[in-house]
Amino acid sequence: MKCDLVVVGAGPAGSMTAKVAAEAGLNVVMLEKRQEIGDPVRCAEGVSKAALRELVEPDPVWVSAEVKGARIRAPDGTEIVISEDRAGAEVGYVLERKVFDRALALDAAEAGAKVMVKTRALGLLEEGGVLTGVSAQFVGESLKIEAPLVIGADGVESKVGRWAGIDTALKPKDIETCAQFLLLDEGIDDEYCEFYLGNEIAPGGYVWSFPKGQSIANVGIGVLGSKANSGTPVMLLREFVKKRFPEGKILEMMVGGVPVSGPIETTTADGIILVGDAARQSDPITGGGIINAMRAGVLAGDIAAELVPKGEVDKTSLQVYEKRWRETIGKSIARNFAVKEFFVDLTDDDLNRLTHSLDGIDIAQLDLRGLLKVLVRQNPKLLLKLRHLIV
Repeated sequence: MKCDLVVVGAGPAGSMTAKVAAEAGLNVVMLEKRQEIGDPVRCAEGVSKAALRELVEPDPVWVSAEVKGARIRAPDGTEIVISEDRAGAEVGYVLERKVFDRALALDAAEAGAKVMVKTRALGLLEEGGVLTGVSAQFVGESLKIEAPLVIGADGVESKVGRWAGIDTALKPKDIETCAQFLLLDEGIDDEYCEFYLGNEIAPGGYVWSFPKGQSIANVGIGVLGSKANSGTPVMLLREFVKKRFPEGKILEMMVGGVPVSGPIETTTADGIILVGDAARQSDPITGGGIINAMRAGVLAGDIAAELVPKGEVDKTSLQVYEKRWRETIGKSIARNFAVKEFFVDLTDDDLNRLTHSLDGIDIAQLDLRGLLKVLVRQNPKLLLKLRHLIV
């Protein structure tokens, strides 16, 4: 099989890449190792309404719920509330990812991309030291797909990056190990996403509740790898649910890892571009990655359409991708990584003190940077190191 572009992985990053490149006239093949796109779901499924609308037209078919904002709870239970349009890239819509991911793949197929499920990439093809495509296995059959450019959209475990010699290794402090329950409980707040902070319940991370309507929510936990000595995420999540939702019924359970590493040194090699979690482009504070993955996919698709016809797919030529994503989503990733590195060392007493310092201040319409500015102003000694990040 011969084509202009092979995309490995049919998540939001891969499908957006395939769609944009196919719309521009490239012959695109997109591979998905699973037999069903979008399944299993390893995601809290929350996205910003405004950010999503910049990329696709929302469809009620794949929107489970709309929320009014986010409730953030300190270790002692003190609560702050932020409106959905200011709460970040994960708050606004709660998606049905199984339907959403398939819809994006359908868009790519309708744009002309060939979508192949149950097709596992096995390695890169080379001839004379030049990348010529990927070897794959389709329903047990060996397959060679020739293409001058390969997009690695194969998630946190990305093999494409490793095959290309790109260092995507994650240190324990740069990955959140996560567990999530699809939970049914009458006590679930259907109008707000909830975030619970505290080293006792989620060391180096947080617990979340993303409502999906009818008293059902994605209730999950992220634990920083370097602080995972207090028990497994599943065990810690069960303890939280037992206290917060004692009558809760678990309908589904999933586990996985989320990179919170900040920008890695390179996301390209000769004939290779990485996007989404494969490129470590998720938000280091929240772990959310849907919007960043889609934006990176659009960039990669545009650049593929620009360079493949010229035959300019060496690493030097692909630096245009590095430059574009680092100057856009990369800036917020780098800033948020520095913020994450600071906050993970705070004690529960520190977190309580910061939350109490907001008493009497209307923060509902503040975004993350605005909230940090207020916190620094109210706690100049504790947050001195953050001043340079919010100017």
